[in-house]
Amino acid sequence: MSHVTLSVDQVRDLAARCLAGNGCDDANAAAVADTITRAEADGCASHGLFRLPGYVASLRSGKVNGAARPRVEAIAPAVLRVDGDGGYAPLAHERSREPIAAMARESGVAAVALVNTHHFAALWAEVEPLAEMGLVAMAMTAYKPAMAPFGAREPLFGTNPMAFGFPRGGGAPPMVFDQASAAMARGEVMIAARDGHDLPPGVGLDRDGKPSTDPNAVLEGVMLPFGGYKGSAIAMMVELLCAGLIGERFSFEAAQADNNDGGPPRGGEFILAMDPDRFGDASWHDHAETFFARYAALDGARLPGARRHAKRAKLARSGVRVPADLHDRIQALCAGPA
Repeated sequence: MSHVTLSVDQVRDLAARCLAGNGCDDANAAAVADTITRAEADGCASHGLFRLPGYVASLRSGKVNGAARPRVEAIAPAVLRVDGDGGYAPLAHERSREPIAAMARESGVAAVALVNTHHFAALWAEVEPLAEMGLVAMAMTAYKPAMAPFGAREPLFGTNPMAFGFPRGGGAPPMVFDQASAAMARGEVMIAARDGHDLPPGVGLDRDGKPSTDPNAVLEGVMLPFGGYKGSAIAMMVELLCAGLIGERFSFEAAQADNNDGGPPRGGEFILAMDPDRFGDASWHDHAETFFARYAALDGARLPGARRHAKRAKLARSGVRVPADLHDRIQALCAGPA
């Protein structure tokens, strides 16, 4: 497979130009392009430019509002409701970040119900900015059914990812992890199918309900939760927090309402932000650092996110390698609808 190499800035410019050419206004195009760029800059191809054709499809079909103006409303002393106005999630996150932080610093905790949005991105890009502001943060979202509950063979859950961020000091970046409730992110399965790679055992079943390491067979069949019933329970928790609690669509409801244009369905996101200075321990930071030091000293251990940060530094120098056929497809999409 041939590739082209783009600088991080070129990735951002290409994504913004493509989005603007297909119905996004400047604010929405810039916010989504930044999210795509964060993924490419951290070596996460499954959530970078690879997603751009899906964004374009949902703009061209009219499903997504490319000129969305998110609205932020405090509905309780420690609860924000963010209405994304039918747009993509990144601008809603940008517009709500300062209100979330202010509420968390006032009350100690801010719970956020993000509704009426279309989420298609990596979650770490949403909790990392909050952690950089000194907050402990969690985020989770559902999707369309792709994963079976433990013991079943039919999909009910999305891959239902969650992310967690914890601030650090001494110049260290926040500790951030982002993981699916499924044994593997669906985007990674799609990349494996594109590149012709087998999957590890345990990722999914084919359409006949038989275990398979063929990514195409799994995409036609069903994915499995990580850790059996444990991952299944976490996926259920995500559904209940992102749909049942905040009045948005469960994954099966999102699928029923979606036009299947290749872009993300409408759904919700649950975010929790906490100000560690308001939890009664003035030495929380130093205490946490003793844990991080002990963790890092273990032979073979690697703090979550460390590999992303290493890739971020490397790719900032070397540039991002993008499959040439994907690059050509995006260039063609930049011209807008025929």
